[in-house]
Parts: sequence; structure tokens; C-alpha cells
Amino acid sequence: MIRKLLGSILAVIALMVPAFGQDSESNPALSISGSVDAYYRYNFQNAKDAPSTDNLTSFTNSQNSFEIGMASVNFGLSKGKIGAVIDLGVGTRASEFSYAESGTLAALKQAYVTFAPSDMVTFSMGKWATHVGYELLDPQLNRNYSMSYMFSYGPFSHTGIKADFSLGGGFGAMLGVVNPTDQVMASFAKKNVIAQLSQSGDVVSAYLNYVGGKDLDDNGINQVGLTATVAISDKFSIGYDGTVKSVKPEGGSSASWWGSAIYLNVDPSDMFGFTIRGEYFDDKNGAAGIGTSLFDATLSLDIKPAEGLLIIPEIRLDSAKDPLFFGHTETTTPTSKGAASFVLAAIVSF
Repeated sequence: MIRKLLGSILAVIALMVPAFGQDSESNPALSISGSVDAYYRYNFQNAKDAPSTDNLTSFTNSQNSFEIGMASVNFGLSKGKIGAVIDLGVGTRASEFSYAESGTLAALKQAYVTFAPSDMVTFSMGKWATHVGYELLDPQLNRNYSMSYMFSYGPFSHTGIKADFSLGGGFGAMLGVVNPTDQVMASFAKKNVIAQLSQSGDVVSAYLNYVGGKDLDDNGINQVGLTATVAISDKFSIGYDGTVKSVKPEGGSSASWWGSAIYLNVDPSDMFGFTIRGEYFDDKNGAAGIGTSLFDATLSLDIKPAEGLLIIPEIRLDSAKDPLFFGHTETTTPTSKGAASFVLAAIVSF
């Protein structure tokens, strides 16, 4: 099926090449954007003598330390029907995002080319951030600074080819063939299928997402996710993220994890807002490596004292069904079912 799908996409591109060659009147346009962020995190468990910071999600694995999150710059080039994106980043966020790569490839958050033969379809080829999930890599695009469990346990990125379709009336679709999740280079590996159905409106926007195929260990994987945003007013919106992922080893039984989160976003003014995130994450089968269920509640203030500057003070509480965190006393095994942390982050974006 994947071979037939890949062949169909390539055939469509081949048919569009003559039209592409005739587009020579447009002047190229270059856009540059980026961000720099830094943060401080304190774990109230103060597990300084334990082999853990009591952090089980991405990008904030520190204790009582000032840290650089990421310095990032994005170059976007467009000329008529063609385009290209080069998105570079260094720092904790970028290195964890590109954990499967080393050297210069680890600094490539995204790198892809696009071809839009019409207003209804755009082809992309290269590496891009995943379509699955509510939260994003770049911190200025999120309401919370710390990340959810659903984001942290993937996927992060895809490398391959995809086609985005505009179906009219705010509806859209995407279909693609990619390497196994998060892999830029995957010679001989079986390819995955990605897909999305979307509806974008002034009040409600919703995205149904899919990733399926084989990972590098030849395990069968299937992940389905739904994200949605409802704009109640210009000062209050509700976000939702839900996903389930199953992993089936060859010749073995299937295991799965799933999660669900609600985001309450309130903006009393242009300079101040806050978000409450409540997330339930269930990994009782151990598919994500946690082996239990847990809940996190996060309150983040979004303070904007100047254009381009975002300051996020944040309180986070994590609670697990079984001991998963480390307490105040020195130990080599988790003794606590809960953990609390404080984060202060500063982000400048341009």
C-alpha cells in the first residue's frame, strides 16, 4: 500500500513539473523569524541526592539551575509556486527534539522544500515538525512552558513527502509517506503513512491525525490523535488534545498508551493572560516506558511587558498512581507518588 501511495504522489509531481517550469515572473520573498529562551526550574521535592530531577517530560530536565532553552532562527523562501524552509536551533530543546541525530543534523529542526501547483494542493519534501498534538517545539507558540506527557512521548518530527489539500469551506486534508518517526536517515527501513483531516473556522478548529507503520525495531505502530480549539470569546478559549498509540512487536502482543488534556486559556488584556492545563496520561502497559498512570495540573501566567517579550512563571503538580518520583531523602528508587515544581521562563521572539 505504501509503495502504491508513494508512486501516486511522485506521478502527480511529475505531471506538474512542466507547469512549474513556466513560472518565472514572481520575485523571491525571504522571511526570517526566530526566538531565544532561558528558564529556571525548582523541584520542591528537592531530590538533590537522588538520581532524578523528578521531570518526566521534555526540555525541563533540571533542578535549581538556570538553563538555556533554545536559540532558533527560521528562514522561509518563496518564489511563485516553490518554497523552502530552513529552521535551525541549538540548545536543550533543539537537541532533545533531534535526539536521533548527531552533528549538524541535530541543529536542523526543519528543512524542507515545497511546490504548490495550484491553490488547492501543496507538496512538501524534507523534515518538518509533526502534525500530531496540541503543543509545539518553539516555546513562544505555547501557553505553558513545560511540556505535556503526550508531546514528550512523541512523535516529534517526520522526514519524507506529503501533500496538503485545501478542500474549501475551511476543510483540509494531508497525506504522506515518511521515514520511521523522528528519523532523518533510515536506509532499508519500512516507511510510515501520515494523514490528517482538518476543519478551521472562526470559532472551532479541529484536526484528526494519524501515524502508522513500522519503527526501526520492526514493531508495528499506530497512533491516532485529535486536537481542537474553541474560541468562546476574544478573551477566553478552550483547547483539547487527545491521542492513543499502540505498539505491537513482531510475534508479540500489542501494548498501548493514551492521554487526554484540556487547556483553559484566559486573556484579560493584551499584556497578561494565563493557562490552566490538566492532563491525564495512561501508560499502564508500559508502552511509553512509564508503567503507570498519572495526572499533571499546570498553571502558567503569560506576561508580555514589551513587544516580542514573553515571561512565563509556572507552577506544576504531577501525581501518579504508583511511586514514580523521588522524595527528600536519598534513595535509588522512586518513593513518592507526587511532585511539584516551579518554572520561570523568559522568551524573546522576532
